[in-house]
Amino acid sequence: MCLESLSNEKYIKLEDFIKTVPNDRSSLIEVLHKAQQIFGYLPDAVQDFVGEKLHVPTASVYGVVTFYSYFTTVPRGKYVINICTGTACFVRGSSDILGEFERRLNISIGETTPDKKYTIESLRCIGACGLAPVVTVNGKVYGHFKTNDVIKILEEYSE
Repeated sequence: MCLESLSNEKYIKLEDFIKTVPNDRSSLIEVLHKAQQIFGYLPDAVQDFVGEKLHVPTASVYGVVTFYSYFTTVPRGKYVINICTGTACFVRGSSDILGEFERRLNISIGETTPDKKYTIESLRCIGACGLAPVVTVNGKVYGHFKTNDVIKILEEYSE
């Protein structure tokens, strides 16, 4: 199957979803979530498509995409590692954990490994302060995290 037909299938899947929601600005965030789930990120072409289908100016779509940290305009790795850097996590060593992930993966926060396997990001707070410090991998929460847990996580998601 060629790359173009895979992309067309994704657009068809997104359009089918758009048909199930109100066709206006009120559905924008919901549609963007679905688009990011389908495409993995929100490139300009997808933003244009969403704006056209919802009758929302592309500039408004872009404004929402860039305002909310959940959305991304660049491809992420298969495994998105988020380190909470909120106050409770920070005082319990999240900056050291972040540094260890960066050292082991040889990338900085906001970057993706060349093999597109891992992306490192940070969150200001995920609301699990009792588990601080907290790391998530594709939404799975790991509490009471320590720097020596970094290697365990990387092994767990190494395939």
